[in-house]
Amino acid sequence: MEFKGAMGGIYRLTEWITRFAGANLLWVLCASPFFFFTIVKILVLGQGMTNESLQMNWAIAVVAPFTFFPATAALFGVVRKWVMGDADVPVFKTFFAGYKDNFKQSMLGGIFYTILFVVMYLDYTVYMTQFKNLQLIGIIMLILLLLLGVSMFNFFSMVVHYHMSIGLIIKNAVLITLIRPFRVFSTLLGAGLVTYIGAQYPALFFFFIGSIIAWFAFFNFYATFTKMQEQIEKMQADQADEEGTLEEPSSESRTELK
Repeated sequence: MEFKGAMGGIYRLTEWITRFAGANLLWVLCASPFFFFTIVKILVLGQGMTNESLQMNWAIAVVAPFTFFPATAALFGVVRKWVMGDADVPVFKTFFAGYKDNFKQSMLGGIFYTILFVVMYLDYTVYMTQFKNLQLIGIIMLILLLLLGVSMFNFFSMVVHYHMSIGLIIKNAVLITLIRPFRVFSTLLGAGLVTYIGAQYPALFFFFIGSIIAWFAFFNFYATFTKMQEQIEKMQADQADEEGTLEEPSSESRTELK
């Protein structure tokens, strides 16, 4: 039965609420070890337990590639279907199919990103605390950390959207971040706003925050991808027209060929 009018709008709204909540809960469940250690870190940091906080940093770094990254790739696989117009796709089946299909690439990418994050964060901490006269290098490391974090949005989008090697995915994720900074940083600002709201209402985190950020991130990525494809096709068409014009013989040439 299809509802129309106000009832139809309410029905569609509840459908989308259910979809976002279902996908988000699956994401939280599959990445639960990562979130557990993150919550513990926040708690011990709030109590001034520095050593325990550092231990939680290492625990987060160890579990992130095997839990957070595959779960997030699976979440992006679901929102990709929504952005591309397949709204009625079964959330549970699509999530775990994406989890299985993209586990290896997302895990390898997670290892790469985690190692870079750890190295850059340590460099940033050392330069900002131990070498006061070299704090500029620490600021540069902070900017690189920000760019690396932003490129993760493109990384997850490309893992679920392309069939290519993990090296090419990481390379292109970083390149798109540098080439199309407006789209990517609008994703960052949107994610920051949603995260801030989630911090005020923690229950929203378990039901909506991750899936909303993933949807917005892939929406921006897909818009960027579509625009770049159109530009490439236009360039190819213009090049083909130019080559056709150059290869077309003049009237004198046609006479001589006869």
